[in-house]
Amino acid sequence: MKSQGEALLEAWLQLSTAINNSRLVSELSFNESLICNLLYQNLRDDSASRMTATDLCAATKMQKSLMNRTLKQLESKGVISRERSTEDMRRIYIYLNHEQTQKYRIQHNRILDMINELIRQLGPDKTASATSLFREIALIANETFYE
Repeated sequence: MKSQGEALLEAWLQLSTAINNSRLVSELSFNESLICNLLYQNLRDDSASRMTATDLCAATKMQKSLMNRTLKQLESKGVISRERSTEDMRRIYIYLNHEQTQKYRIQHNRILDMINELIRQLGPDKTASATSLFREIALIANETFYE
């Protein structure tokens, strides 16, 4: 019989594989998609707020070297732009390019369509329970491993 740890790890990997293999955002790697989602959410939620690579590292738990490499890839694809702060020359703000924001919104909506199908199959009660449990797991993981 599998331990609870083994069973949870197996379920986690099965979910991760299903999500990653569906290639929800086919033109971008997982890390690129993650960064674009954060920039898109930031733009949508609070257009006055500006994000730096440090902010993105904190939100994704990515190491600076991986973040810089991923940002360079996104910049070479024309997905993001960087802008040096006029108040503090050490700060560089990162933005989704306007045209790419439109493309990302289309892909984001496609992802939401897929998630809505999962919600339809799970039902509202199981979806609410899963959402609550995912948030709790993320909170515990962040408190245990990253702080």
